[in-house]
Amino acid sequence: MSVTGKVVLIAGGSGGLGRTIVPAFLAAGSRVVTADRNPSVDHDDGRLTLKADVTDEADVRRLVDEVTGKFGRLDVLVNLVGGFATGRVMDTDVSLWQRMLTVNVTSAFLLSKAVLPHMVERGTGRILHMAAWAAGDPFPGAAAYLVAKSGLLALINVLALELKGSGVTVNGVLPTTIDTPANRASMPHTDPSTWTKPESIAETLLFLASDEAAQINGAAVPIGRGAGTKQAEES
Repeated sequence: MSVTGKVVLIAGGSGGLGRTIVPAFLAAGSRVVTADRNPSVDHDDGRLTLKADVTDEADVRRLVDEVTGKFGRLDVLVNLVGGFATGRVMDTDVSLWQRMLTVNVTSAFLLSKAVLPHMVERGTGRILHMAAWAAGDPFPGAAAYLVAKSGLLALINVLALELKGSGVTVNGVLPTTIDTPANRASMPHTDPSTWTKPESIAETLLFLASDEAAQINGAAVPIGRGAGTKQAEES
Protein backbone atom coordinates (compact mmCIF):
# COMPACT_ATOMS: atom_id res chain seq x y z
CA MET A 1 0.00 0.00 0.00
CA SER A 2 1.53 3.28 -1.12
CA VAL A 3 1.77 5.61 1.87
CA THR A 4 5.53 6.06 1.59
CA GLY A 5 6.49 9.71 1.82
CA LYS A 6 2.98 10.87 2.65
CA VAL A 7 2.64 13.53 5.33
CA VAL A 8 0.29 12.07 7.94
CA LEU A 9 -1.16 14.06 10.84
CA ILE A 10 -2.34 11.72 13.62
CA ALA A 11 -4.48 13.52 16.19
CA GLY A 12 -4.48 11.70 19.52
CA GLY A 13 -1.32 9.82 18.59
CA SER A 14 -0.09 9.65 22.19
CA GLY A 15 -3.11 7.60 23.33
CA GLY A 16 -3.32 3.86 23.76
CA LEU A 17 -4.31 3.23 20.17
CA GLY A 18 -1.64 5.61 18.89
CA ARG A 19 1.02 3.29 20.27
CA THR A 20 0.17 0.94 17.43
CA ILE A 21 -1.08 3.32 14.72
CA VAL A 22 1.89 5.71 14.76
CA PRO A 23 4.59 3.00 14.45
CA ALA A 24 2.60 1.36 11.64
CA PHE A 25 2.61 4.53 9.54
CA LEU A 26 6.27 5.18 10.33
CA ALA A 27 7.19 1.63 9.31
CA ALA A 28 5.30 2.14 6.05
CA GLY A 29 7.49 5.14 5.23
CA SER A 30 5.12 8.00 6.07
CA ARG A 31 6.25 11.29 7.56
CA VAL A 32 4.21 11.35 10.75
CA VAL A 33 3.13 14.30 12.88
CA THR A 34 1.30 13.56 16.12
CA ALA A 35 -0.83 16.15 17.90
CA ASP A 36 -2.10 15.92 21.47
CA ARG A 37 -3.21 18.28 24.20
CA ASN A 38 -0.60 16.75 26.49
CA PRO A 39 1.98 14.96 24.33
CA SER A 40 3.94 12.11 25.83
CA VAL A 41 7.70 12.30 26.16
CA ASP A 42 9.75 12.98 23.06
CA HIS A 43 10.20 10.04 20.71
CA ASP A 44 13.24 9.16 18.64
CA ASP A 45 11.36 7.18 16.00
CA GLY A 46 11.18 9.99 13.44
CA ARG A 47 7.78 11.47 14.26
CA LEU A 48 7.22 15.18 14.84
CA THR A 49 5.32 15.73 18.09
CA LEU A 50 3.20 18.87 18.44
CA LYS A 51 0.98 20.17 21.22
CA ALA A 52 -2.56 21.17 20.26
CA ASP A 53 -6.06 21.32 21.67
CA VAL A 54 -8.16 19.87 18.86
CA THR A 55 -11.37 21.17 20.44
CA ASP A 56 -10.18 24.78 19.95
CA GLU A 57 -10.61 26.17 16.42
CA ALA A 58 -7.72 28.63 16.57
CA ASP A 59 -5.35 25.99 17.92
CA VAL A 60 -6.37 23.54 15.20
CA ARG A 61 -5.74 26.14 12.49
CA ARG A 62 -2.34 26.87 14.01
CA LEU A 63 -1.54 23.15 14.08
CA VAL A 64 -2.41 22.60 10.43
CA ASP A 65 -0.55 25.75 9.37
CA GLU A 66 2.52 24.50 11.24
CA VAL A 67 2.39 21.10 9.52
CA THR A 68 1.85 22.51 6.04
CA GLY A 69 4.46 25.19 6.63
CA LYS A 70 7.09 22.61 7.56
CA PHE A 71 6.30 19.95 4.95
CA GLY A 72 4.63 21.97 2.21
CA ARG A 73 1.57 19.74 2.22
CA LEU A 74 -0.66 17.45 4.28
CA ASP A 75 -1.75 14.19 2.68
CA VAL A 76 -3.59 12.29 5.42
CA LEU A 77 -5.48 13.14 8.60
CA VAL A 78 -5.97 10.27 11.03
CA ASN A 79 -8.23 11.33 13.89
CA LEU A 80 -7.97 9.05 16.94
CA VAL A 81 -9.39 11.60 19.37
CA GLY A 82 -12.39 10.49 21.39
CA GLY A 83 -13.84 9.88 24.82
CA PHE A 84 -16.26 7.51 26.52
CA ALA A 85 -18.72 7.97 29.36
CA THR A 86 -21.63 5.99 30.76
CA GLY A 87 -25.07 7.20 31.78
CA ARG A 88 -28.66 7.04 30.61
CA VAL A 89 -30.29 10.19 29.26
CA MET A 90 -32.18 10.80 32.51
CA ASP A 91 -28.95 10.50 34.50
CA THR A 92 -26.67 12.53 32.21
CA ASP A 93 -25.61 16.00 33.27
CA VAL A 94 -25.54 18.60 30.51
CA SER A 95 -21.81 19.19 31.10
CA LEU A 96 -21.09 15.52 30.35
CA TRP A 97 -23.36 15.67 27.31
CA GLN A 98 -21.47 18.66 25.97
CA ARG A 99 -18.09 17.08 26.72
CA MET A 100 -18.95 13.93 24.75
CA LEU A 101 -20.12 16.01 21.78
CA THR A 102 -17.04 18.22 21.94
CA VAL A 103 -14.42 15.50 22.15
CA ASN A 104 -16.06 13.07 19.70
CA VAL A 105 -17.72 15.34 17.11
CA THR A 106 -16.51 18.93 17.40
CA SER A 107 -12.87 17.84 17.32
CA ALA A 108 -13.50 15.86 14.13
CA PHE A 109 -15.33 18.81 12.58
CA LEU A 110 -12.56 21.28 13.41
CA LEU A 111 -9.77 18.99 12.18
CA SER A 112 -11.60 18.22 8.94
CA LYS A 113 -12.43 21.87 8.32
CA ALA A 114 -8.82 22.92 8.88
CA VAL A 115 -7.17 20.36 6.58
CA LEU A 116 -9.68 20.53 3.74
CA PRO A 117 -8.53 23.78 2.06
CA HIS A 118 -5.03 22.35 1.68
CA MET A 119 -6.23 18.99 0.39
CA VAL A 120 -8.88 20.35 -1.97
CA GLU A 121 -6.42 22.81 -3.47
CA ARG A 122 -4.02 19.96 -4.25
CA GLY A 123 -6.82 17.68 -5.47
CA THR A 124 -5.89 14.81 -3.20
CA GLY A 125 -6.14 13.80 0.44
CA ARG A 126 -7.43 11.29 2.96
CA ILE A 127 -9.44 12.04 6.11
CA LEU A 128 -9.92 9.11 8.49
CA HIS A 129 -12.00 9.23 11.68
CA MET A 130 -12.27 6.74 14.53
CA ALA A 131 -15.95 6.02 15.12
CA ALA A 132 -17.38 3.00 16.96
CA TRP A 133 -19.39 -0.07 16.06
CA ALA A 134 -21.79 0.78 18.89
CA ALA A 135 -22.82 3.96 17.06
CA GLY A 136 -24.84 1.78 14.70
CA ASP A 137 -25.58 -1.01 17.17
CA PRO A 138 -26.21 0.86 20.44
CA PHE A 139 -26.49 -0.52 23.93
CA PRO A 140 -28.23 1.06 26.95
CA GLY A 141 -26.30 3.13 29.42
CA ALA A 142 -24.00 5.38 27.38
CA ALA A 143 -26.39 7.90 25.85
CA ALA A 144 -24.13 10.91 25.34
CA TYR A 145 -21.29 8.81 23.94
CA LEU A 146 -23.51 6.95 21.50
CA VAL A 147 -25.23 10.09 20.25
CA ALA A 148 -21.83 11.72 19.76
CA LYS A 149 -20.39 8.78 17.82
CA SER A 150 -23.56 8.64 15.71
CA GLY A 151 -23.02 12.32 14.97
CA LEU A 152 -19.49 11.51 13.85
CA LEU A 153 -20.86 8.97 11.38
CA ALA A 154 -23.20 11.64 10.02
CA LEU A 155 -20.27 14.05 9.66
CA ILE A 156 -18.34 11.43 7.67
CA ASN A 157 -21.29 10.93 5.33
CA VAL A 158 -21.84 14.67 4.85
CA LEU A 159 -18.18 15.32 4.12
CA ALA A 160 -18.04 12.44 1.65
CA LEU A 161 -20.98 13.92 -0.26
CA GLU A 162 -19.51 17.41 -0.25
CA LEU A 163 -16.11 16.21 -1.44
CA LYS A 164 -17.25 13.84 -4.16
CA GLY A 165 -15.05 14.27 -7.22
CA SER A 166 -12.53 16.49 -5.42
CA GLY A 167 -9.86 13.84 -5.01
CA VAL A 168 -10.27 14.01 -1.23
CA THR A 169 -11.93 11.09 0.53
CA VAL A 170 -13.42 10.81 4.01
CA ASN A 171 -13.90 7.45 5.72
CA GLY A 172 -14.35 6.01 9.18
CA VAL A 173 -13.55 2.80 11.01
CA LEU A 174 -15.98 1.21 13.46
CA PRO A 175 -14.21 -1.13 15.87
CA THR A 176 -15.79 -3.06 18.66
CA THR A 177 -13.98 -3.06 22.01
CA ILE A 178 -10.30 -2.35 21.38
CA ASP A 179 -7.63 -4.33 23.19
CA THR A 180 -5.82 -1.47 24.92
CA PRO A 181 -4.25 -1.36 28.41
CA ALA A 182 -6.96 1.05 29.54
CA ASN A 183 -9.77 -1.29 28.47
CA ARG A 184 -8.09 -4.28 30.09
CA ALA A 185 -7.81 -2.34 33.34
CA SER A 186 -11.45 -1.19 33.25
CA MET A 187 -12.85 -4.62 32.32
CA PRO A 188 -10.63 -7.13 34.15
CA HIS A 189 -13.20 -9.92 34.05
CA THR A 190 -13.79 -9.82 30.28
CA ASP A 191 -11.84 -12.01 27.85
CA PRO A 192 -9.71 -9.62 25.75
CA SER A 193 -9.01 -12.31 23.17
CA THR A 194 -12.40 -11.48 21.65
CA TRP A 195 -11.64 -7.76 21.31
CA THR A 196 -10.48 -5.84 18.26
CA LYS A 197 -6.70 -5.86 17.93
CA PRO A 198 -5.06 -2.46 17.39
CA GLU A 199 -3.03 -4.05 14.59
CA SER A 200 -6.24 -4.73 12.65
CA ILE A 201 -7.21 -1.08 12.96
CA ALA A 202 -3.73 0.01 11.85
CA GLU A 203 -3.86 -2.15 8.71
CA THR A 204 -7.30 -0.80 7.83
CA LEU A 205 -6.18 2.80 8.29
CA LEU A 206 -3.05 2.19 6.21
CA PHE A 207 -5.16 0.89 3.35
CA LEU A 208 -7.69 3.74 3.54
CA ALA A 209 -4.81 6.23 3.55
CA SER A 210 -3.17 4.68 0.50
CA ASP A 211 -3.41 5.53 -3.19
CA GLU A 212 -5.13 2.19 -3.72
CA ALA A 213 -8.16 3.42 -1.72
CA ALA A 214 -8.80 6.41 -3.96
CA GLN A 215 -12.31 5.21 -4.89
CA ILE A 216 -13.43 4.53 -1.31
CA ASN A 217 -15.36 7.51 0.06
CA GLY A 218 -17.95 7.68 2.82
CA ALA A 219 -17.25 4.16 4.05
CA ALA A 220 -17.79 3.09 7.66
CA VAL A 221 -15.63 0.00 7.98
CA PRO A 222 -16.55 -2.40 10.81
CA ILE A 223 -13.67 -4.11 12.57
CA GLY A 224 -14.09 -6.98 15.00
CA ARG A 225 -17.83 -7.29 14.50
CA GLY A 226 -19.13 -10.31 16.37
CA ALA A 227 -15.82 -10.82 18.15
CA GLY A 228 -16.08 -8.26 20.94
CA THR A 229 -18.55 -7.09 23.54
CA LYS A 230 -20.91 -4.17 23.22
CA GLN A 231 -18.90 -2.19 25.72
CA ALA A 232 -17.63 0.86 23.84
CA GLU A 233 -13.96 1.38 23.15
CA GLU A 234 -11.63 4.31 23.34
CA SER A 235 -7.93 4.71 22.71
